[in-house]
Amino acid sequence: MAKRIDVSGLTAYYGSHKAIEDISMTVEPRSVTAFIGPSGCGKSTYLRTLNRMHEVTPGGRVEGKVMLDDEDLYGSSVDPVAVRRTIGMVFQRPNPFPTMSIFDNVAAGLRLNGRTRKADLSDVVEKSLRGANLWNEVKDRLNKPGSGLSGGQQQRLCIARAIAVEPQVLLMDEPCSALDPISTLAIEDLIGELKERFTIVIVTHNMQQAARVSDRTAFFNLEGVGRPGKLVEMDETERIFSNPSVQDTEDYISGRFG
Repeated sequence: MAKRIDVSGLTAYYGSHKAIEDISMTVEPRSVTAFIGPSGCGKSTYLRTLNRMHEVTPGGRVEGKVMLDDEDLYGSSVDPVAVRRTIGMVFQRPNPFPTMSIFDNVAAGLRLNGRTRKADLSDVVEKSLRGANLWNEVKDRLNKPGSGLSGGQQQRLCIARAIAVEPQVLLMDEPCSALDPISTLAIEDLIGELKERFTIVIVTHNMQQAARVSDRTAFFNLEGVGRPGKLVEMDETERIFSNPSVQDTEDYISGRFG
């Protein structure tokens, strides 16, 4: 069941350095939200606060509130590991477990959760690989290493691994930046299909990609060198790209800076 994210007054730090400041937004269920903005403005940092990955970084801490439906993800009784099961993540570069087979890559999270029956695992692995549009390409070599796949296939394998544990939210940090144009289109098509089941948030430097895949777009910017990143505006993607409310957004989209 896809869930809604409500963020209020979120500020994230690396030690004493304030990386992003006072961000509030709502991410609707079963939709794709894109984060755009110049390098260093805090998009990826903010993405990592949504599933408590930011605090894994030395000195990383967060102030503010992140609600997943009615649950405060930073509440004192909340287990960060459980949060990361509920809110999956796909990283910039494909990172299949290099010594594991394709099958074991997808099954890894299930086994960590205590699901070990072979028949049960086989069903979920097939379903997840089909969900990632990869099954037909790999069904005859499930026991071969995941690292032997092409870059685009590896990224779809990582998506299959992420969705196998049935998260409610899927975070993607520039999932196509290391891929060729054909693989990129395959991932974009896949994102369109996955949003029927998941709430998806994607960080991208490719504005055409944001325009193609997202329902809503959030533009982040820096107020100056060494200053924290801030959310400038967020709206329906079509409006952000055709008639943004803030001049800085228009300047960035039109290529005047960034």
